[in-house]
Amino acid sequence: MTIKEVSEKYDVSPDTIRYYERIGLIPHVPRKENGIRDFDEQACGWVEFSKCMRSAGVQVEALIEYVELFFQEGTEAARKEILVEQRARLQEQYDQLKATMERLDYKIAHYEELMAKNCPSLK
Repeated sequence: MTIKEVSEKYDVSPDTIRYYERIGLIPHVPRKENGIRDFDEQACGWVEFSKCMRSAGVQVEALIEYVELFFQEGTEAARKEILVEQRARLQEQYDQLKATMERLDYKIAHYEELMAKNCPSLK
């Protein structure tokens, strides 16, 4: 696949894909004889993985470390630890967002009650 096709398939800009490749998040993208990227299934998997992790807020540095370790033998525990740490960070963010949503729901309900008292036709 060309970078344009990959960009459209995963909804990631070509510039982002090039950046991810340059910093090591998308390793070993095959190239044609003329030097044009020719994304295979494995390279596309790294694009999808990188997009998923970044959209969830996983730090670039942690992903770079993960990818580097991925190609080394005997690093399963270290890779797992990176993922566990990132999951803990996401859980904390999730908990904070959930608390904020609950607070907003409470405030919205409060205003709905006030408005209903002041204007019964709004019920």
